[in-house]
Amino acid sequence: MTALHPSTPDSYPARDVYTPFRVTDLKQWVYCPRILYYYTCLPKVRPETYKMQAGVESGRSEEDREVRRSLRTYGLRSGRREFNVDVQSERLGLRGTVDMVIWAQVGGEEQVIPVDYKLTRIAGKHFRLQLAAYGLLLEEQWGVPSKRGFLYFIEQRRAHEVRFNSRLREELLQTLDAMHRMIAGEQIPVPTAQRAKCLTCEFRRFCNDVL
Repeated sequence: MTALHPSTPDSYPARDVYTPFRVTDLKQWVYCPRILYYYTCLPKVRPETYKMQAGVESGRSEEDREVRRSLRTYGLRSGRREFNVDVQSERLGLRGTVDMVIWAQVGGEEQVIPVDYKLTRIAGKHFRLQLAAYGLLLEEQWGVPSKRGFLYFIEQRRAHEVRFNSRLREELLQTLDAMHRMIAGEQIPVPTAQRAKCLTCEFRRFCNDVL
């Protein structure tokens, strides 16, 4: 696999078949690296929680409302919308499906803007990284710049803008690098330092060294 960026060593082992991470794995890594380890190294024991199913169903319902919603919600006068857009990059080892993509002219320049629907009310770091990943994948796949995206909070009916600045992009690439190193070495990472998260974690029974 090629380096993600100049400061990342080209040290990943060769693979006959390369299975990329999902964009949603980024938020799991930030929340607690062990969750991603269990997902990838112990996939048969992965449970499905009510939150997971609720998020999928809410996203589908939001599509119907989105068609009737003005693009002014995103600070745009016009543009083209597309739902459930698949994106992937072998270079980044990443794939995913964007809830909604807007193609629009911004300041005389064509841009591609990802929108991610959320049931939460907070634009946490893990969601910002996830959104930036969608932007980078769209940019690479379509050859159109992606300079910003939106987290759309379903319950509040509010769009939160996230700028894809150099700092966020660098943080994204560093996070991806750590994820690839984890799976290449098959080494269980340290748990989150915020142990309160463990109380509601679907994998809590596997962390006997913590709980």
